[in-house]
Amino acid sequence: MPDDGSFAAKKSPGADPTPSGNATQAWIRALSAVKILDQAPTVTLPALLDGLAETHGARIALTGEGQELSYRTLAARANRIARWAVAQGFAKGEVVALLMPNCPDYVATWLGLTRAGCIVALINTNHAGEALLHSLRVARATSVIVDSAFVPVLAAVADKLALDTGIWVRGEAVALWPSFEAALAPCDDAPVPAREIALPQQRDTALLIYTSGTTGAPKAARVTHGRIVEWSFWFAGMMDARADDRLYDCLPLYHSTGGVVAIGAMLVKGGSVLIRARFSASRFWADVADGGCTIFQYIGELCRYLVASPPHPRERDHKLRLACGNGLQREPWLAFAERFAVPQILEFYAATEGSVSLYNCEGKPGAIGRVPPFLAQRFPVALIRCDAETGTPLRDDAGRCIPCAPDEIGEAIGRVLDAAATPARQFDGYTDHAASEKKVLSDVFAPGDRWFRTGDLMRKDASGYFFFVDRIGDTFRWKGENVATTEVAGAIRACPGVADAVVYGVKVPGHEGRAGMATITTADGFDLAALWTHLDAAFPAYAQPLFLRIAPGLDQTGTFKLTSTKLAREAYAQAGDPVWFNDRARRGFIACDAALIAAIEKGEKRL
Repeated sequence: MPDDGSFAAKKSPGADPTPSGNATQAWIRALSAVKILDQAPTVTLPALLDGLAETHGARIALTGEGQELSYRTLAARANRIARWAVAQGFAKGEVVALLMPNCPDYVATWLGLTRAGCIVALINTNHAGEALLHSLRVARATSVIVDSAFVPVLAAVADKLALDTGIWVRGEAVALWPSFEAALAPCDDAPVPAREIALPQQRDTALLIYTSGTTGAPKAARVTHGRIVEWSFWFAGMMDARADDRLYDCLPLYHSTGGVVAIGAMLVKGGSVLIRARFSASRFWADVADGGCTIFQYIGELCRYLVASPPHPRERDHKLRLACGNGLQREPWLAFAERFAVPQILEFYAATEGSVSLYNCEGKPGAIGRVPPFLAQRFPVALIRCDAETGTPLRDDAGRCIPCAPDEIGEAIGRVLDAAATPARQFDGYTDHAASEKKVLSDVFAPGDRWFRTGDLMRKDASGYFFFVDRIGDTFRWKGENVATTEVAGAIRACPGVADAVVYGVKVPGHEGRAGMATITTADGFDLAALWTHLDAAFPAYAQPLFLRIAPGLDQTGTFKLTSTKLAREAYAQAGDPVWFNDRARRGFIACDAALIAAIEKGEKRL
């Protein structure tokens, strides 16, 4: 283990096969699909809607949650909203916040507003109070369109907002603010010619999509029209999307994967999307089968939940040909594909605001992707050494960043291309300029070069496959060694009787670094002694959690990312749940009571 704070090399499996013909075809389809972007700077998703409506007409575009929109009615709805926005006097670039649940009209609303030149801030529907205020303020929203279901949440903070234009309520009318439907009624829904409302440009910002906020307050990332339309055509090519495809989408529409990638990839090819308000493991397979879905857009956690669920009578009674998403680790990948007979899994990695994209077209379990040599210039990605605790990039005597060797863990960075590059390959940053600057490294490998920092730790094997390791800040250092929380949590979840787990580091008086702590939820068959044996076989002593908390549930974000900030703050002494100590002398977990905690903090108990 190097003592400079960088990450140690990790032995990888044997050599991987060369890319298959199917993988090569996926890349070719994607490259061919995005050529449409070169036709004009005004080729954007909202600008394509009228043409899609003319081509596909009554074919269903979006369905679910009691609403169904054909291509014709989707375009008509978006056109009506665009004309309303212009009549309202919204200037180009004005920010309208959207606080709505998952439903077809969610998509129609932001498509219409962005066609009129507005920027739409997609607000996380889990936010309330100060979190909601923060989201609206960092977006500099001048108005809000809110679903009636969220009126109480918005009303609770409305007196602290400085909205220049106002608030409109979609759905059930309320006395507080005017009805969105009533406001739209006078507006025409016919196709909108460019002479009436100027077409947005690919370089214009269309959406503000928020980071998850697992570490600190969420940031509002700028997403341009060019990025949206490239995502749409690129993923349509990668997935080989067709007009007879139906995609199952239960991910939040306020995030890029569920709200842009899943939707856009189907729309540009005439396919349809079945939208659900939220993920339900018990309802999932009946939904997919009854809906005739052929593609499932996943987050890795959803696949893991399905694998952990009891058998469902219809779990193989489906037409799924593909699952596309990100965050699926090797073990749940293999279990998901085998148990549910899903023929293909397309794992990818991409940052909403950044220039790093990876695609696992070969279907290598556990890998997040690779960059074929013939696309190295289009997808410039590198891994650099960094300090494990601070996340600071390490530099050599010449002041340059140090590339990682094969299987060495480092931060993934992506080259920020010059202004002449396609808008979709730019780093567009956040509404907070200072936050944007923190994400860019300069003078990395050559004077003046600029690279986007993902904040993600990865390793790349000798065959060029990238593997996600952890988020910078989630990794901690203990006994002079670096511990990746994601890796340890994954191993804990693999133990029978463990339903879920989150791992983090906690300070122990008199000791350098942070000791590992895990909080878990349990299911039938959990055995504390078996968990100790399982961890002892999986990890060296320094990587095993020193403290174990058993809780009734775990906090998570809207995209099912587990959060540990509150748990780390409570540590081991203030927890209201049972806490156990990993006593290696006794080869097991023992109750962490007040006397033991006092002995640990006085240095009387050897760790």
